[in-house]
Amino acid sequence: MRTQYLRINADDNVAVALVTLKAGDAVTVNGEVITLVQEIPAGHKFALKDFEAKEFVVKYGYAIGHARDAISRGGLVNEKNIKTNLDGVLDYTYAPALVYPIIANRSLTFQGYRRKNGDTGIRNEIWVIPTVGCVNGTVNQLVDALKKETNGVGVDAIVGYPHNYGCSQLGEDHQNTRKILLNMVKHPNAGGILVVGLGCENNQLTVFREMLGDYDPDRIKFMETQKVGDEFEEGMTLLREIYAVASTDVRSEVSMSELKVGLKCGGSDGFSGITANPLLGVFSDFMVAQGGTTVLTEVPEMFGAETILMNRCETPDLFDKTVHLINDFKDYFIRNEQPIYENPSPGNKAGGISTLEEKSLGCTQKCGKSVVKDVLMYGETLQTKGLNLFSAPGNDLVAATALASAGCQIVLFTTGRGTPFGSFVPTMKIATNSTLAINKPGWIDFNAGIILEDKTMEETHESFVAYLLKVASGEFVNNEKKNYREIAIWKSGVTL
Repeated sequence: MRTQYLRINADDNVAVALVTLKAGDAVTVNGEVITLVQEIPAGHKFALKDFEAKEFVVKYGYAIGHARDAISRGGLVNEKNIKTNLDGVLDYTYAPALVYPIIANRSLTFQGYRRKNGDTGIRNEIWVIPTVGCVNGTVNQLVDALKKETNGVGVDAIVGYPHNYGCSQLGEDHQNTRKILLNMVKHPNAGGILVVGLGCENNQLTVFREMLGDYDPDRIKFMETQKVGDEFEEGMTLLREIYAVASTDVRSEVSMSELKVGLKCGGSDGFSGITANPLLGVFSDFMVAQGGTTVLTEVPEMFGAETILMNRCETPDLFDKTVHLINDFKDYFIRNEQPIYENPSPGNKAGGISTLEEKSLGCTQKCGKSVVKDVLMYGETLQTKGLNLFSAPGNDLVAATALASAGCQIVLFTTGRGTPFGSFVPTMKIATNSTLAINKPGWIDFNAGIILEDKTMEETHESFVAYLLKVASGEFVNNEKKNYREIAIWKSGVTL
């Protein structure tokens, strides 16, 4: 490594250990020698000064909490001795600080699938989607049979997406289920879709089809199992018709500006805000400059960094929408009698993240410095190119499903602890540290840990762009190779 520790911002009064440092080690920060008074695990913080109780702890140039009690210079700073400064629903004032990064448009392209309605997919898959969980078994049997019959030749994948919902739901939950499934049916990564219903569920197939609007009947077909004799034979007949059309699709050259990319993190650690998240921030600004679209979600992990995002909103109207995005989510916690600032998770803490402010300041780096062009609610779809903010919880699969449902063809997922999951679009895992990348090559697709070793941010970003374009052109990421593909729909209300 270039160094064993890092002070991220000149205003910081803590530094981060990049390797495990021993008690008694002497480190020099800004010309001052500091003797460590206890072991500092890799990714964790140590004090650059003596802290009194209630004194602010500063990282990334912002307060990430305050000392619970006195902390000695050279001591470990973690969740046991610092506490969040955050509390409750807040009022905000718009103070625009708009930055338009000057980045050249390089006219980059990839090989994608142009759909009849003008959308672009980066995969050509056949999906079988149930309207209700009661037909999950039928869906799985149909998928297995079509895979066996075709050997998957001619399409990128044949996948079923079982879920638990579509009936016994009320109000917003029922509408959210419909929105996510409708958006899936219209997603350009699918070359063909069979929608399978039961017949007596709340999510009625006839209403669902009407809500879909215009669609290509050669590629999107429907089966209501209570109205057919043998649902397996009927389903296979429809799938063979879909396969005959989808298997003829070919890739063609498409501008990078057609990409819509979801930004997500999970299993974060002390390196997330130093390597992988800043890398995605550089990439997000680059994507915007190419005319493309990036989407930041995980609203609870904006708490503590929300004013930075609010002041990057291009208009007062977008500022107001972002205020609602934040405060409505806090109200959701309050209505359910849950603490707003329960984050970070045990894994985050073990990795070196101590407060929600620290997690949020690292998390929001994924969207770079570009201006916010639109703010979307859960279940809505992308309408505006550039950086978008999007309402969804932090839960990995729920948020990734929501990003894909909004129209993202790929989700970029940074992680310091590792995770194998995948949503219904390619879910690329970007490691924050090389140890994870080396230990979990079956999970990790790109290693951002090299930024702390022998590569600059600029060099790493160039490699990342080249890799992403290969993936957009058809190269599988690990979740696709292992067929880890799932959906999760956000539920917040009553089940009958």
